[in-house]
Amino acid sequence: MKRYFIHTFGCQMNVNDSMRMGEVLGLLDYRPTPVAEEADLIILNTCSIREKAEDKMLSALGRYRTVKLARGTLLGVGGCVAQQEKEKLLKKVPYLDFVFGPDSIAKLPDIIGRVKGERERVVETAWVDSEEYVFPRADPETSRGKVTEFVTVMKGCDNVCSFCVVPHTRGREVSRPFPDVLTEVASLAQVGVREVTLIGQNVNSYQGGVSFAQLLLRCAEVPGIERVRFTTSHPHDLSDELIEAFRIQPKICPHFHLPVQSGSNPVLKRMRRDYTVAEYLERLGKLRAARPGIAMTTDIIVGFPGETEEDFALTLALTEQVRYDNQFSFIYSPRPKTGAALRENEWGPVPHEVKIERLERLQKIQRRISGEITQALVGQEVEVLVEGPSRYNPLKRFGRTAENRTVNFDGDAPAGAFVKVKVESATPNQLAGKQLAVLSPPTVMPPAELPQPAESCVVA
Repeated sequence: MKRYFIHTFGCQMNVNDSMRMGEVLGLLDYRPTPVAEEADLIILNTCSIREKAEDKMLSALGRYRTVKLARGTLLGVGGCVAQQEKEKLLKKVPYLDFVFGPDSIAKLPDIIGRVKGERERVVETAWVDSEEYVFPRADPETSRGKVTEFVTVMKGCDNVCSFCVVPHTRGREVSRPFPDVLTEVASLAQVGVREVTLIGQNVNSYQGGVSFAQLLLRCAEVPGIERVRFTTSHPHDLSDELIEAFRIQPKICPHFHLPVQSGSNPVLKRMRRDYTVAEYLERLGKLRAARPGIAMTTDIIVGFPGETEEDFALTLALTEQVRYDNQFSFIYSPRPKTGAALRENEWGPVPHEVKIERLERLQKIQRRISGEITQALVGQEVEVLVEGPSRYNPLKRFGRTAENRTVNFDGDAPAGAFVKVKVESATPNQLAGKQLAVLSPPTVMPPAELPQPAESCVVA
């Protein structure tokens, strides 16, 4: 039996793409293995949003070279770095067998056939025209036994922020027709999935035949689906209609990831973010009024070219004002072909040690705020969707609240059940407690024996 291992770097889009790769490889009689050393085929599904992710990819390739030498394992690189570097990767890594972009997942059988049959090293990174692009349709059987699942609703991005490489690696925006999305959501519900997360580089600019707000509302009406999430969004697409959807449909989870990137208007302008801090706060205020208690998370880039200490102080002030549940904060790293990389010297590069010092200050403030928010929940009861055993203690259970807060708790409820949990302790990143009652059992009990997809090693 041929076995494959997929090492996934980066975002939810890549995690979802790895699932699709696994389904395609299944058609070639490959089966997943969680151990790279046992694989006949290893694929690295890469991220290029930050330089650190590329460095980790190259380090992993070096480790997998020993597997290739020992077993004759085929070694491929897919995803955004593949799309960005193309044939340069084959020159940089002489033992690499093939390179393919995000649009070429369906071509894996042909790529592998050429590598094995014709002994050639293959690069397949051609764009598929927007009018001809067909979204991979997920096989619901690969999700049987899972409680929550991703559903791709669009790909690409048209915003061209000056720091972001996504338009160069994922292309222009293409929206998936809404009937296809609803069909996939319904098929997932039939195998027991109770929560779906609609994903794309900028989902709230969706144009697949209905507005994004209407798509959320229709997904929430699919029988068996109890929670609907989405990620990620751009502030300029946070419409009144989308805010109204949060108000009228409780199945749309009270959690919104809304990247602000900086608290300084001059920095936002250089980033090509077409909103001011005041406009961001105005939209956020309307959202919180429509859905009291909604959990807010964000992305922030520290040390963007030209960022002064005064600019950074405004980011700290915004963090204190908004009181995000969590932040995903990073130091700026120049990306190929982006406006910021081309103009970094003109705007003024921020020294690396200054970036690190600022990031540590920001993260210290956010950890305090996150801790204050979670500590306020101690002693309260929360509703949790059980996803399975805790990875920290297999005798405990794990799940998430509607606000996307992770909970490890004492209990015996099966995956897919909704339970009431009393919170007994908290850290800035998670809650802990005990199960009080089962509110709703799973909708579908999974079969005893299930073929599981290969575990992806997700690297932030």
